[in-house]
Amino acid sequence: MSLSQSSQIQTIISHYSAQVDAQLEAILPLATGPAEPLFAAMRYSVFNGGKRLRPALCFAAAEAVAQSDFKIAQSDSQIAQSDAKTAASDLKTTLSTVNTAKVAAAVEMIHAYSLIHDDLPAMDDDDLRRGKPTCHIQFDEATAILAGDGLQSLAFQQLCELSELSPTIVIELVAMLSRLGGCGGMVAGQAIDLAATGSVLELEALKVMHAHKTGALIEASVLMGAMATGQASREQLDALKEFARAIGLAFQIQDDILDVESSTEQLGKQQGSDATNLKSTYTSILGLEQARSEAAKLFDQSMQILESFGEKADSLRAIACFIVKRNH
Repeated sequence: MSLSQSSQIQTIISHYSAQVDAQLEAILPLATGPAEPLFAAMRYSVFNGGKRLRPALCFAAAEAVAQSDFKIAQSDSQIAQSDAKTAASDLKTTLSTVNTAKVAAAVEMIHAYSLIHDDLPAMDDDDLRRGKPTCHIQFDEATAILAGDGLQSLAFQQLCELSELSPTIVIELVAMLSRLGGCGGMVAGQAIDLAATGSVLELEALKVMHAHKTGALIEASVLMGAMATGQASREQLDALKEFARAIGLAFQIQDDILDVESSTEQLGKQQGSDATNLKSTYTSILGLEQARSEAAKLFDQSMQILESFGEKADSLRAIACFIVKRNH
């Protein structure tokens, strides 16, 4: 990835991040009152950094299917000059943009809750996330569990408040996040991962695990972002599903590569943790070079899928490029 490409991609992601952060700031409880530690832990886990890739995929997918111009009216500099609450109230956007911001916030809260619970001693037992102490280290285990619970429930509350969309689409969004974030996706994938610790998985079993644990929420991000516009056709959603599945698997392969090649400082979490925890990875099964080749093949596949969207999918292309070429 060239320096100019990297700068362009970061601009795209930062542009989307500003809007989803404004939405998150508006809906997360302030850290005050009798439940102050809980609310502080929720905010800590949501606003402690992160690439905001899933919200970015929501917005980019919406752009790809929108039948009219889909723009975030304020520039990054304007948002930077105002606080997050003002940004949330002053954004002059189309209804589809507002809806997509709410969906993006819901997906990001599910992602944040999953990381809180993954890091707990009963699961991956990690003490570093995004270069900072994990939630249960910064607070305590009980508060961390409750923070994850709170973020999960708030995500679904956010979806139920999409009053501008038809009830049918709202129900479809709730059902999709329930399935792909739960027993039909992410939660099932984590259970498979925990059960497989210390075992050597076959490649197909590893793909199944990561299609659930990592890929499912990426799929939800793409599909829900498109659905929130109220303009996506069935053919477009089918194509976006295939794109999301390809790039979701590529994301995990790149994660496995980085766990071998990057440093703890670059990753913001403990480098080499998969090997330490005796987990099967793409690099342990395929080796580094074949893993890179597999990620590149999936990237090429994802680009072919997006051809039918033309220039409107340029942001999706840029994010996919970042996913397979990132160093953190």
